Amino acid sequence: MHWPSEDLWLAIAPKVPGFSVEVLPTIDSTNTELMRRARAGQTDPVLLVAEQQTAGRGRLGRQWQSQAGDSLTFSLGMNLALADWSGLSLAIGWAITHALDPEQSLGLGLKWPNDVWVMDSASAEPRKLAGILVETASSASGPATPVQARYCVMGVGINLKAPAVTNHAVAPIGLLALKPECTPASVLECVAQPLVEAVLAFERQGFAPFQARFHARDVLRGLAVTLSDGQAGVAQGVSPTGELLLAQGDRLVKVHSAEVSVRPSALKAAG
Repeated sequence: MHWPSEDLWLAIAPKVPGFSVEVLPTIDSTNTELMRRARAGQTDPVLLVAEQQTAGRGRLGRQWQSQAGDSLTFSLGMNLALADWSGLSLAIGWAITHALDPEQSLGLGLKWPNDVWVMDSASAEPRKLAGILVETASSASGPATPVQARYCVMGVGINLKAPAVTNHAVAPIGLLALKPECTPASVLECVAQPLVEAVLAFERQGFAPFQARFHARDVLRGLAVTLSDGQAGVAQGVSPTGELLLAQGDRLVKVHSAEVSVRPSALKAAG
């Protein structure tokens, strides 16, 4: 497969000094590899792509395995100095969905805190297209700043073909069902630069500028949802710092991404 490595390097390196692009035929996990490198002191900015992952990881320890050609799996590693990390996965999700579906004609939406869903118009059921996993490691590199920089590893997995799974609460879908002409390489070329630009914008301004953009693609807003800790309520969008807003009677509760996973209890607007 021909990957657009040089084109992406030429486009991104002027904005991210020292940036490189690596494509590996197979690896256990791109996130795991970049975290290994970070612990060994290697914290250069890099886009690491795997044609095949044998032990990919998702949020809350879930596995994400992929065969060559069936999905796009990559991780972006960068040193970031952020006063508030809240909402980074939401900004990443928005960058991906906007790049792939700028007119919202494909039905790509964002499920807080780290998934890309597609609503099946025929069945009104959601399908999971992509997932995001953000991890950080301490970093001693870079200039001194008022906020301590950390090496951030931002992993993305996008299905091209729907994996054959039966135990997921939300069935998967592949991008080929929506864009039959796409390939892993063409999807990477589409999303990589917008993703880097969104991360740089987040570093400058935080999540607040992304809040309205997220709301425009929020698949949970207005739905009755149940949290993994047993709480329930009606999703009311997200706060300017990326917390899920949950209406419980006359109370509005802020939920942090590290606390819960969310599933809609009914796929129709509450009230």
